[in-house]
This record gives sequence, structure tokens and C-alpha cells, in this order.
Amino acid sequence: MKIVWILLFLICIGLAWLFGYRSRPKEEPPRKINVPRDYLIGLNFLLNEETDKAVDIFIKMLELDSDTVETHLAVGKLFRRRGEVDRAIRIHQNLIARPQLERIYREQSLFELGQDYLSAGMLDRAERIFLELVSAKTHSAQALRALIDIYQQEKDWEKAVQSAIRYENATRQSMQPVIAHYYCELGDSAYSKKQYELATGYLEKAVSADSTCVRASLLQAKVLIAQEEHKKALGHLKKIKDQNPDYLSEAIELLASCYEKLNQEDKLVVYLKQLLDEYPRVPVVLILAERIRKWKGDKVAASFVADYVRRYPSLRGLYLFINLYISNAEGRAKEDLHILQNLMKKLLGNKPDYQCSSCGFSGKFLHWQCPGCKQWNTILPIYSLEEDLV
Repeated sequence: MKIVWILLFLICIGLAWLFGYRSRPKEEPPRKINVPRDYLIGLNFLLNEETDKAVDIFIKMLELDSDTVETHLAVGKLFRRRGEVDRAIRIHQNLIARPQLERIYREQSLFELGQDYLSAGMLDRAERIFLELVSAKTHSAQALRALIDIYQQEKDWEKAVQSAIRYENATRQSMQPVIAHYYCELGDSAYSKKQYELATGYLEKAVSADSTCVRASLLQAKVLIAQEEHKKALGHLKKIKDQNPDYLSEAIELLASCYEKLNQEDKLVVYLKQLLDEYPRVPVVLILAERIRKWKGDKVAASFVADYVRRYPSLRGLYLFINLYISNAEGRAKEDLHILQNLMKKLLGNKPDYQCSSCGFSGKFLHWQCPGCKQWNTILPIYSLEEDLV
């Protein structure tokens, strides 16, 4: 790592002096380019890992030679990447403090300082800097992107919405799916406080931003269920198969509950059978098998699940089949099934239920924003044929 650091540093020096050489007026006679002695001293301090002394040398050089600004920016960035944020902050603060510093370099130094504060977790200081840079044409989009990151960390979703809209206008890059999640966060918070009217307003904005937002449909159904509006809730839950059928597992329990509250279990079975023909999913089989078991017994339910497993083999489907079939088994067969049941329970216990399609993060719980790559709506339930087989 030390060798890489030294090579990068030397490259920065070379580029800075080459830039300074080429920017001189053509009529000026060529002169010999020498690396200043202080830089060699600073490099020696870096080799000996005396970083504070190296920083002092670079700051001293800055005061003497304006051609070193680019190099100082690069060195500050390298310090930050190495995790030495306090040293990066010193360098960038000293750059900004120079009254004769050109505007373009001041804005670049400000942006780097904001990144330093962000890396150090000093979000308030970083926010102030990026708010100042939003009006700077050269760094407006980058500053807005950084502000979005800050507001997400602070869970200030109203400000996140405003910054995302401004970023969308600045870059012509659609932020509507992400904005929908910000409104869902606000709606979820209002729902947890039983502020159902406020929650409904936020969720309508979420749907307006992204009509395919499954999360908004789920939350709308939950708000309506809390108000005993089960028929209306069903309407939102049934939209999910068209929005993204991969999330049917998140809706199926709520859907079954609504049919039960409406005393329409026969309609539930009909709907689930239609759903299973169109979108074969273990969670649908689970609910349907439970209804069949309740009305016609374990044997008929086990036969139904066995037929599904033959067509769509999976560990979860097989585990469901064993659970239903074991009650009808006797003697040695039942003992063997118990052994298989325990083995599969351990296997499934170690398997994640959700996985990010972007970075591969996996876990037992659904996160609408991936904890790994911080992207929204990339974590999906795992139950398809390709993902579920060992």
C-alpha cells in the first residue's frame, strides 16, 4: 500500500508541474523544470510515515507557490481515501483560506472539504458546504447528490424529496422511483403514529411519483385495514401482481386476512388458484394449502403441494410438503420424515430470504433500501426456481 501511495503522489507532482509548464505564455522562453526541495522533504516524511510533518511541508509550499494547488487537492483526496480525514481537512481548509485562490479551485476545495466532513460523519458541516455549492455551476449536481446522501442518513425525507427534485432538474435523470420511497418513509412514519389521513396523503404522492411502487400499495392496504376498509385494501393488494409479482410474498398474508374479514374464503381460494397458475410462488401455495387442509384435510392438502413441487421443485416447497404429509405417516416412515424435516429446517434456517440484485447483500428481512449498496428497491424475496434450489 505504501508503494501505491508514493507512486500516486509522484504522479500528482508530475501532472501539476506539467500543467503549470504548459499554461505559460508561448513567448516565454522555456526554462528548466525542477521539483522543489521541500516536496522531496515532504516525500521523505511520507516514506518514514511522519504524515503530520509532511502535511506541514505541503501547506508551507502552498503559501509559496500557486502552481501546487492541483497537487494539494490530489494529496488531500488521497489522505481521505486512506482514512486520514483530519489531515485531508487541514489541507483543504488551508486551500480555501487563500484569498487569491481562483474561484474554480475554491469551489473544488470546498467540495473536497465537504467530502472530508461527510467521511468523518460531520453531517451538519458537510450540509452547509454542499448547500453553498448548489449555486455553483461546476459542482451543483455533485452537491445535490451529496445532500441527498446526507438527508437519507439523517432520515430527513422532506429535504431528501426537495433535493432529489432539484437533482432531477439539474441532470435530467429521473429520480421518481426514489422519491416514491421517500414519500413511503413519510407515510410509514405517519401510519405508525396512527395518523392515517396524513399517511394516505404521502402514499398518494408516492404512487403519483411511481405507479409501480409496490411498497406504496402495501402501505395503502395497511392503512385501510387499520380503518376496517378491507374491500378497498384488497384493491391495492391485487395491484401488486402487475406492479412486480416478485413481491407477492409480501402481500399474500394481508390479502388472505382481508378475504377472511369479509367472510369470503371461497373467493380467496378461487383467486389464489388463478394467481398460482399465473405466478407459481411458494407463499401462494402455503396459504392455499392451509385453506385446503382446513376444509379437506391433510392428505388432500399434501397431494396438492406434491403436485406443485413436482412442477416447481424447491426446498421450501418440499419442506411444506413434508410438514403436511408427516401427520399421515406412521412408524419408521414417520421417524424418517422427522429426521428429514429437521434437516431441511436447518438448511432453510441458514438460507437468506431476501437478496439485493445489485450488490448481492442478503438477509432474513426485507429492506427497501439495501444496507450494502444503499440503492432503493433492489432487494427481492428469494423463492424462484433458480434461487431456491440447492
